[in-house]
Amino acid sequence: MALSKHVNPEHLIRTSHDKKPHYHGLAQANMNEVHHTYGSRYGTNPVPKYKIASKGVSAASAYQIIHDELSLDGSPVLNLASFVHTWMPPEADKLFNENVSKNLIDTDEYPATQALHTRCISILADLWHAPSAKNAIGTATTGSSEAIQLGGLAMKKIWQAKRKAAGKSIHEPGPNIVMGANAQVALEKFARYFDVECRLVPVSVESHYRLDPSKVMEYVDENTIGVYVILGSTYTGHYEPVKEISDLLDEYEAKTGNSVSIHGQPIGLAILPKLLWDFKLPRVVSINTSGHKFGLAYVGVGWVIWRDKAHLPKELIFELHYLGSVEYSFSLNFSRPAAPIIVQYFNLIHLGFEGYRAVALDDLRNARLLSRALEASKYYTVLSDIHRKVAGPSESRTTNEDDIELYHPGLPVVSFRFSDEFKEKYPDIQQRWIQTLLRAKGW
Repeated sequence: MALSKHVNPEHLIRTSHDKKPHYHGLAQANMNEVHHTYGSRYGTNPVPKYKIASKGVSAASAYQIIHDELSLDGSPVLNLASFVHTWMPPEADKLFNENVSKNLIDTDEYPATQALHTRCISILADLWHAPSAKNAIGTATTGSSEAIQLGGLAMKKIWQAKRKAAGKSIHEPGPNIVMGANAQVALEKFARYFDVECRLVPVSVESHYRLDPSKVMEYVDENTIGVYVILGSTYTGHYEPVKEISDLLDEYEAKTGNSVSIHGQPIGLAILPKLLWDFKLPRVVSINTSGHKFGLAYVGVGWVIWRDKAHLPKELIFELHYLGSVEYSFSLNFSRPAAPIIVQYFNLIHLGFEGYRAVALDDLRNARLLSRALEASKYYTVLSDIHRKVAGPSESRTTNEDDIELYHPGLPVVSFRFSDEFKEKYPDIQQRWIQTLLRAKGW
């Protein structure tokens, strides 16, 4: 990235090199010359950027050149912005490296890997209370984006089948899908890429910057293929009210006969036993999540699970006579690395439910601590609510301040802004400067 728009640094470097004499004929190599990475061709010459070089360098030199250039990246450990896990135990690293060359799609060549993939699907289906975990319907994906698109495609195909059966057009006015304006970009991508009208429900302070149940039904009609509901708003980490929206859709179906499904997206491990959001609600037909977020695996793995076979239309399933066997695929990608799925399974058996729960509870404790400290400074107003106790009978409990049932449910996310008092006292200080200062420290 150029430091200034009116300066072309590449041109300056190119014209500032030492002038070298031009030799005619073939140059003779000196066999006694010592070859060293920093004394090789790219020690002073620019590395190829826009076309491949005619000759290469040694593997060691290529490694060192790229290694040094990547040192300009930020540290993944200090990355607070990407919702991607950045650390796993050494044993997981070892498994990842041992299996880095395996292709998940080649089930005939790698049957044991496929068995681990199937186990992960069953474990998640059981965790989310699918009717049959042993015969669970689902697949690994590259991340939540692919998983969301598969869930949306299934709902679109089911809507199209119903319209055709009723003798109605699937083109005019066409399908729509409903979600909060706080929805992450992957949800909007589905609508844009697959020709579905995206209906965004406005969010507000009153709705806690999440999908507003008091307004959602204004956007639902007979052409709505489904409602995306998120357990962990991108803005503030608030859980969206799945049960409340499900009840509203039940009432709507009773009045109109139009059935509208819910696709759920839990970003974190739901550890609140009283919270109804998953396949326990008949309205929820599919769920996706990112293994590389609170699944604590390396980047490159997501999951989508359907309630049952009836909610995954057959036209989305491809029978492949390929690589020596018959395989069934219902993902957008064909080839995909197996290593992220393998280390996801490592976490599932290494941590177990209690291990995941312990990590989630620690995350919430730290988030509550940071939230309270920010507010105690008087400089900030915290927009997330996980540190605030739920009003009602639970406030009278005096047994355990650590009980998560005392607090508003949400992800361990701390979202904050300058307080009104601070802005009044220091009107010239811009909030984005805080981001700049954090970045200067490497965050």
